[in-house]
Amino acid sequence: MQHRDVTEYPYVFFPVGLNLHDRLCVVIGDDGEAVQKAESLREVGARVVCIPDAEALQEIDVSAAFLVISTPPDAALAAHLRRLADQHRFLLCCIDQPQFGFVAMQATVKAGPARIAISTGGIAPRVGRRLKEALQRALDGKFVRFLDCLNAQRERNRERLAESAQRREAMIAAADGFEVDVTVRYPAWFEEGWAARNA
Repeated sequence: MQHRDVTEYPYVFFPVGLNLHDRLCVVIGDDGEAVQKAESLREVGARVVCIPDAEALQEIDVSAAFLVISTPPDAALAAHLRRLADQHRFLLCCIDQPQFGFVAMQATVKAGPARIAISTGGIAPRVGRRLKEALQRALDGKFVRFLDCLNAQRERNRERLAESAQRREAMIAAADGFEVDVTVRYPAWFEEGWAARNA
């Protein structure tokens, strides 16, 4: 297996999901992104404190936090938060400043109970957004209904099939036939370079 040199992409984050139910999360900033992040945290049951004015931030505001998200593009603020994070052991995300944080926000596609997280490692947010938009269009109401039907079958299988192996086989059979087709188009400048490289 080929391992990529970490110096090539120094801020590649390990993808992980967080259980934030009833955890204190602090959002710093007054822009649209701060509002969106606060809403997303509330959706998963976090206790959210918003600090719109970063200049009013005090150490006590974050000392008991589980996660802190900061949206202002302020390196001095981000560095200060990193020192506090090291001291108080909270997870930190500084939007568009990955060198200061431990957590990177990912574009999330939501379809019923399904969640798909997308990250380009901070290299190309627009590409990540396009991926998200395409997947969001594909995973529409019909997909959500499909998941609902699978969940109903899973519940019925629990009642009628005693062995877990039988239940697993039944669910595999129920999803048989589900396929996903992906098509990617690139800008002309890249296609020309790619063709020349592979000529």
